Amino acid sequence: MKLLLSTALALGVSVAANAQVTLRSVPIGDLRNIDPIWTTAYISRNHGFLVFDTLFGADAEGKPQPQMVDTWEVSPDKLTWRFTLRSGLKWHDGAPVRAIDCVLSLRRWGARDGMGRALLAAVEAIDAVDERSFTIKLKHPIGFVLDALAKVDSATPFMMPERLARTDPAQQIPEAIGSGPFIFKKDEWVPGAKVVYTKNPDYVPRAEPATNTSGGKRAHVDRVEWRYMPDYAVAIAALNAGEIDMIENPPLDLIKLMQASPEVTVEPVDPVGSHAFARPNHLHPPFNNPKIRQAVYHAINQEQFLRAAYGDRQYWNVCHSYFTCGTPLETRAGAEPYEKPDANRAKQLLAEAGYSNEKVILLASTDIPHLNTHAQVMARALRGIGINLEMVSTDWSSVIARRTSKAAPEQGGWNMMVTANVATGLQSPISNTFIGAACDQSVFGWPCDARVEELRQAFARATDAGEQKKIAEELHRRLYDVVPYYILGQYRGVTAYRKSLSGVLQSPARLYWNIRKG
Repeated sequence: MKLLLSTALALGVSVAANAQVTLRSVPIGDLRNIDPIWTTAYISRNHGFLVFDTLFGADAEGKPQPQMVDTWEVSPDKLTWRFTLRSGLKWHDGAPVRAIDCVLSLRRWGARDGMGRALLAAVEAIDAVDERSFTIKLKHPIGFVLDALAKVDSATPFMMPERLARTDPAQQIPEAIGSGPFIFKKDEWVPGAKVVYTKNPDYVPRAEPATNTSGGKRAHVDRVEWRYMPDYAVAIAALNAGEIDMIENPPLDLIKLMQASPEVTVEPVDPVGSHAFARPNHLHPPFNNPKIRQAVYHAINQEQFLRAAYGDRQYWNVCHSYFTCGTPLETRAGAEPYEKPDANRAKQLLAEAGYSNEKVILLASTDIPHLNTHAQVMARALRGIGINLEMVSTDWSSVIARRTSKAAPEQGGWNMMVTANVATGLQSPISNTFIGAACDQSVFGWPCDARVEELRQAFARATDAGEQKKIAEELHRRLYDVVPYYILGQYRGVTAYRKSLSGVLQSPARLYWNIRKG
């Protein structure tokens, strides 16, 4: 009897030890694109952090820390940067990570991303030295090399194997093979329903503690399942019942439903927060006219947008700075005429600018509640000043697909859409790619202004903090002339998760390493 009992106990321990731990989460949207370089969609960026790795990560203070890189050195003239990769890095298909993979990944990222383009504009050459080392040679010193490599915001410079990194930047990669802590299970991917990732058994974490996107990326669960649930009332019921473990970005107006459960933690996990904003399309009438863009700004009442979308004042604040409130470059320069909403002034300027009742197509997201709310408030504001508005409401993935179109609005294009961006990605003239005004090279919306680009380049070359501040303020005044987008305010979203989870990291991105379940 004792032998049978001991054998049963041993078997029980073995079964328990080998039981697969699965973390089920409701992501911020439906994953439709697995290429986090081709798109700036946050769902694809979060997918990227599961699958791919980066040369540098950002710590809790946002400072760059080595990730795939082991050592690096800079020449005395600040023109040559040499990086050596950690030994033993592998792609998910078992091939070793090589310096040439990283060189080609940086070039492809730099062709798509605004901060990447700013970096490559100062680069003379990026070359592999040997299997583990590569160099970046600059034409002139710049102060944001490591900041660019540690970028958390979209598009993050994820490293990919050579065959993927050679993909035309205008085309999407056909597969997601990275070297990160989780493996994408393409065979289990069901768009509109489920995405699956499994623990990478070959991943060797750094020794440092995990913080933001840097440090040791230790996968403590065997499997991550994203369950797409556009009905948040259903998702919250599933969370409270223990059927799922996490909701990445639940609507704040439903926060009390989550807080009512003693088994659920609800907390902001991004210390800085995000900016909500409305992006006009600069290519087509009426917003190809800067005077009309300026006129609409007078109709923007941030408090209306923020209260409608986020409710409780503790989660939001009015902000008129394109460079993130609460950060060193925050400024109100040029914003003063727009800080007090004035619909009558907006109507007057529309008339002076020659607005002639052109239809405006506003894209709205049905499955991201706060963005949908912002779109509704924007619709009221535009109609209130006499804009001939048509709102097109679809799921977020469809909005993302349509916003890439440069076609005329009546031919499948658009005039305005509402979105949001993590505030850490907006705090400087280089990292804020949405102020980029390089015409066809700008991100969706395609602002075009030579002076903006001149000042951004001047900022990139400046190494003195005082000089950078001066340039940023001059640029900020110019931005309120150009109006690349309408700031709708700064807010802090929340993440809700079961108390059986621990180790959820504070970060602008949703990260799944460091999390333990049970």
